[in-house]
Amino acid sequence: MKRRDFIKLSVGLASATTLPFAPASAQSKAVFKASDVQPAGYPTVAATENLGKKLAAATNGRLSIQMYPSAQLGGEKETIEQTQIGAIQMLRVSAGALGPIVDEVNVVNMPFLFKSIAHSEKMMDGAVGQDLLDRINANPNAGLVALCWMNSGARSIYNTKHPIKTIDDIKGLKIRVIGNPIFIDMMNALGGNGVAMGYDQVFSALQTGVIDGAENNPPSYVFSNHYTAAKYYSLTEHLVIPEVLAFSKRAWSTLSPDDQTLIKKFAREAQMEERELWKAYEREAMEKAKAAGCEIIEIADKAPFQAAVKPVWDKYGPKYQEMIKRIQEIA
Repeated sequence: MKRRDFIKLSVGLASATTLPFAPASAQSKAVFKASDVQPAGYPTVAATENLGKKLAAATNGRLSIQMYPSAQLGGEKETIEQTQIGAIQMLRVSAGALGPIVDEVNVVNMPFLFKSIAHSEKMMDGAVGQDLLDRINANPNAGLVALCWMNSGARSIYNTKHPIKTIDDIKGLKIRVIGNPIFIDMMNALGGNGVAMGYDQVFSALQTGVIDGAENNPPSYVFSNHYTAAKYYSLTEHLVIPEVLAFSKRAWSTLSPDDQTLIKKFAREAQMEERELWKAYEREAMEKAKAAGCEIIEIADKAPFQAAVKPVWDKYGPKYQEMIKRIQEIA
């Protein structure tokens, strides 16, 4: 579809979809479209669906959520655009995909920023996490209301060619990354060729050899079937990128303050619920990969990987120096 036609279609969808929300009143009935590129049962999908059930119960069915998983409404880039214009009301999206839109968010996209998953969770739950959500909300170009964070674990590299045991093993491999300049520069610094590509295109690209590999967390590696094409999963854990659950600002403005407060309350509960779902899902993913004969490679010494991405820190780090300091000081 040509971009011009896509925009015309999206505007049409927006007009049709946002009509039920105007004028806003306590009596308005609305079904919010929620989008996720991940499959049914994925922690972010399940937590958003549960949020919808709570919302429907609390409003006696006046407000509810219809979940569209598995990229049914498009990839992350396309669904961000649709959420901005109001065609989609609720969206789970990676902070990696939000970075090009809200630059301040890119701080959490820096390689090897977090000391551990627990460290990233403290960021999400505390003042720094709220500050970053507020910056998304305040950005006039975003068109989004960031409701909460969600876990997505640590990202590692998988490929179809050979085990990656040392940094030299990455050399020359075409590795898919999220379409964000930081990630392209990061993969190139590690010796690979960073290829920006939508998540929904990765599986076929692995199968056809368009790319040699990708980098993602264990559940994405397994439950999107990437593990069937790329048998080597190396635990580089180079990124810990949180997810953001966001609402269309255009649709949000039609809701009453009470309804907005209710959605925020349930979103915060979803943040904590998804975290527990994530831990179990991640364990299941690793067990499934091992049972399928995938080679899971532990990286004993990550120091060479960390040293290799210094140019990325030199290029991007100074801009986020204050926020990086705040994150690193989180005990």
